[in-house]
Formats: sequence, C-alpha cells, structure tokens
Amino acid sequence: MHPPTRRQGDHERRNANYERDIAYVTKQSKWILKSIGIWPAMLNGTAKFLSKIAIGISSFVLLFAIVPCILYILYEEKDTIMRLKLCGLLCFCVTSLLKYWALTVRKPTIENCIEEVRIDWKQVEIQRDREMMLKFGRTGRNLTILCAVFMYSGGAIYHTIMPQYAIGTLVDEHNRTIKPLVYPTYSVLFDAQTSPVYELVYVLHCMCGYVIYSVTAGACGLAALFATHTCGQIDIIVSRLNKLTHGDPAKGRSTLDARLIEIVERHLRVLRFSAKIEMVLQEVCFLEFISSAFIICLVEYYCLTDWKQSNTISLTTYMILLVSLTFNIFILCYIGELLIEKSSSIGMCCFMIDWVQLPTKTIHGLILIIAMSNSPAKITAGKIVDLSLFTFGNILKTSLAYLSFFRTTVI
Repeated sequence: MHPPTRRQGDHERRNANYERDIAYVTKQSKWILKSIGIWPAMLNGTAKFLSKIAIGISSFVLLFAIVPCILYILYEEKDTIMRLKLCGLLCFCVTSLLKYWALTVRKPTIENCIEEVRIDWKQVEIQRDREMMLKFGRTGRNLTILCAVFMYSGGAIYHTIMPQYAIGTLVDEHNRTIKPLVYPTYSVLFDAQTSPVYELVYVLHCMCGYVIYSVTAGACGLAALFATHTCGQIDIIVSRLNKLTHGDPAKGRSTLDARLIEIVERHLRVLRFSAKIEMVLQEVCFLEFISSAFIICLVEYYCLTDWKQSNTISLTTYMILLVSLTFNIFILCYIGELLIEKSSSIGMCCFMIDWVQLPTKTIHGLILIIAMSNSPAKITAGKIVDLSLFTFGNILKTSLAYLSFFRTTVI
C-alpha cells in the first residue's frame, strides 16, 4: 500500500483527507490491538462492551494455560531438563499476561495518545510537514509489520508443527496414547486426553498463543507508532528552527515572535506527548527488559540441547523463536535510541542556526529550548533503564552469561 497523495495548494482537500494518512500509519497496530480489546473503538449500544469481552476472554485463555502448567511443573514433572524447558514457556506466558494487564490499565492514556496523533495529522497545513510525518510514519508501520511477521510465524510453528512432529504421540505405561498439547495440563484438574476435552483444550491453547503474540507485537507496534510520530513532529520543529531567521515562504508573512511562539508550542506539545508515551510503555518495557535476557538465554539453551539430540524440527522452531524474541527487544531499544537522538537534535539545531542575527530576547528563548533538549525524550524500563542500543547489547551479554551458567550447572 502506497501513502496517499494530495495536491499542495488545495487546503480544503488536504484537511479533508487526513484520515487516510492516519489509517496508513495505524492500520497494523489497530488490527492487532483491536482483536485483544486494547485499541479504543468508538462504538454505541451493546457493541461498546465488545472490548471488555475481548479482554475477559483473552485473560481467561492465558490463565487457562498458565495455572495448569504451574501445577504440572510442581507436582507431576520430575525431569530437570523438561522442567527447565517448561519454565521458559511459563515465564513467557506470565510475562505476556502481566504486559496485557498493564496495557489494559493504561488503555485511557493510550486512547488519549491516539487522539493526539489524530489531531496532529488533522492540523497539517504544509505538504512538506506531511511528507516528514509520513516518512517516520512509514518507518513505524514497517517496524510493526516486521515484528508481527516474526512473532506470529514463530508462534504458529510452535503451536502447530512442533507438538505434532517434534513431540508426537506417546504411549504411557498403561498403554494409553498420549496426544501432544502445546501447554502441559495438570491431570487432577481434568483429563485432557479424552475427546472432546482434548480438542477444546487444544483450541484454547491456540487462542492463548494468539493473545501472547498479539500482546508482544501490539506493544511493539504502539511504541513504534508513538515514537515515530514524535520524531516526525521533532523534524517539523527543526525545519521551523532552520527558517526562524529568514521566515518560511510556505507559512507566509509572520513576525519573528510569532515564529518562535509556534516553535515553543510545538516543542512543549512534543514533550507532553513523550511523557505520555513513557507512562504508557514503562511497565511493558520493564517486564520486557527483565524477562528478555532470561527467556532468550533459555531458548539458546534449548537450541543447544536439540542440536545435540539432532532434533531438527524442534531446533528450527526454537531458532525462529530466538530470532523473533531478539528482534522484538531490538525494535524497542532501536525506537528508544531513535527517540533520544531525535529529541536531542533540537538543541543542536538551535545552536547551529544564524542566531547571531536574532534579537537578544529571541536568543534567550532559544537558550531555554536548548536547556529543555538536554533532557531528551526517552523510553525507559520502569524508569530504571533507558531503552537504547547500548541496553540491547547488555541484554545479549547477560543472556550469554546466563547460558554459560546453565550449561555449567545443568549439563
């Protein structure tokens, strides 16, 4: 899909078609998050409860997989290697459930941020501004698509191919055929091997997998949407700063004070929007940061054990999952790095323009903008660690350290 185009001189048409641009940059995130009840929907009557129903069903299927899995690990599974494999699966499910609840709690703030994005697109008056916003909007859209492709492809293989071909059916000591399940169940609660219980449990497990990967891809899509939108607004501010001394022909005649006031207002709006992004994502990023090193380490360990056992299907599945999980945390760290770099560029731009030609009063205003840029917008993991490429490197190093520990103690 190509971005919609409009004629530069047609002001009414430009404002009338802003929804096409919004649909272009938000479509993927909207599809993912709407299916699990996180994306705000303007519905009337009984339909307005659909999102609450989706949240209730999604939470149920996650708990349906998590609770029996915990009981199975504690009371039935005795093999250390299998317990370790199930702990990785359980950790990923629990983290996804906590991230889902965090997004549910932050849903009003998410709705407010989406509304601000709509307002910014609606207020675009210059074609050059729209092109800058579309450039970063396209980046956010592509990051969301990549994350969704990696997560859903890895999850689909793990939930369909791996149970059937890597695990397969087993025969227990009582000569019963044990059919494979994605998540283990505690036999005291119910017998998952009888029909139609097995089919129902398998469907619920697949629904659980969809919710898990939708939460991961949706959170990444939200971060990409909001952060790249902020970067587009920052580029507009930089463009205004570069034309501060001589004026902008596209904006017509305006006084120096009016141009500076517009810049300051845009900068303050960006700072407020960045603070809301931080509020929306801080719990999700904290859970992602804490769990990533451990889960990536476990998946690396599974790859090594399957390599030794020559289990090709299981090894391929875990390799795809490893790439998916690593790419997901990389996207979050890349988005954080991009946001820090872009928000810091405003202060540098203030310094690089021909400020010596400006009145003293205006220079004082620029000094305040530079001072605000010294504390750039960022995405943090629970206000503890800034997400950046340096943080991504530390996560990988930590996962390798954990891997070395597991190989020493378990093997």
